[in-house]
Amino acid sequence: MSREPAPAYRRAGVDLALADQVVERLKPLAAQTRTPGVMGGLGLFGGCFAFPDPGGEDLLVASIDGVGTKMKVARLMGRWEAAGYDIVAHCVDDVLTLGARPLFFLDYVGTSRLELDIVEALVRGMVAACREAQCALLGGETAEMPAVYHPGEVDLVGCLIGSVRRGDILPGGRVRSGDQLIGLASNGLHTNGYSLARKVLLEEGPGVDALLGEHGPSIGEALTARHRMYWKAAERYLARPELHAMAHITGGGIPGNLARVVPEGHTAHVRTASWEVPAIFREIEKRGSVGSAEMYEIFNMGVGWVMVVDPSAAPAWAGELAAGGWGGWRLGEVVAGGNGVRLEG
Repeated sequence: MSREPAPAYRRAGVDLALADQVVERLKPLAAQTRTPGVMGGLGLFGGCFAFPDPGGEDLLVASIDGVGTKMKVARLMGRWEAAGYDIVAHCVDDVLTLGARPLFFLDYVGTSRLELDIVEALVRGMVAACREAQCALLGGETAEMPAVYHPGEVDLVGCLIGSVRRGDILPGGRVRSGDQLIGLASNGLHTNGYSLARKVLLEEGPGVDALLGEHGPSIGEALTARHRMYWKAAERYLARPELHAMAHITGGGIPGNLARVVPEGHTAHVRTASWEVPAIFREIEKRGSVGSAEMYEIFNMGVGWVMVVDPSAAPAWAGELAAGGWGGWRLGEVVAGGNGVRLEG
């Protein structure tokens, strides 16, 4: 999916269109390494590999990601444990979209100079998230490279491996016209869009101590809210045939991520009036003079997860998820015709 240039994000140093071009350029290179166990190609939330038998039912699902420049805010706020939780949650959510159960996680911490208290706090956060997802923290790597990282900088990356049976993989061709979209609430920015958020709220804006609205929270607290893990919300539905697909709303927003699970010849209609956009996004939009369309291309805007379900199950499931504190509202539906995602009021 190619995207139009996002001017505000590009001014903050990130070019979404160029990122799309990188993926397209790398696809044929990655294809040269294809072995009998590989399923599909680049572009989903995780990569699938049949193991140990290329034709067997057991599949491994892998995801790798980083916390990005949210780490700069973590240092300002001293929220290292939250950052450790973030990286595991992000990777768990990615493999979960394919119906996979997390197995184990590996981390990489890079810095100019190792600070033991910071590394320990990061790992405590990872452990808390791994315990929640019922997976193992299998190992990791610390790298002290003053020639690469500026003094005080910390980089955090993680890789998670999960498993799923071939017949249970999502979306697996299940999505069809009439399917209902259920939205689950985010905790804020999660781990995406921080280059722009920091520029307009911290570098050019009021700073971490300023309150959002009359009664808070502070901007710093909002920016370091944990990346929500949707494992506990979705696990109970994984074996249900009414579950047709799930999307993790990360960089690229609802249009860029929900489109990954919508089949050709169909459009996901999303009703943006069906939820209240959290204050932190409105603050970024206002202070950065960012257009509404670009905001939805960069941020999750309060929707961290989307479930695509059979219409017969949607009312009950939405109610169950709402009662569990996940949001769980009727976000829209899949219709025949067109391609991708359409945002409408």
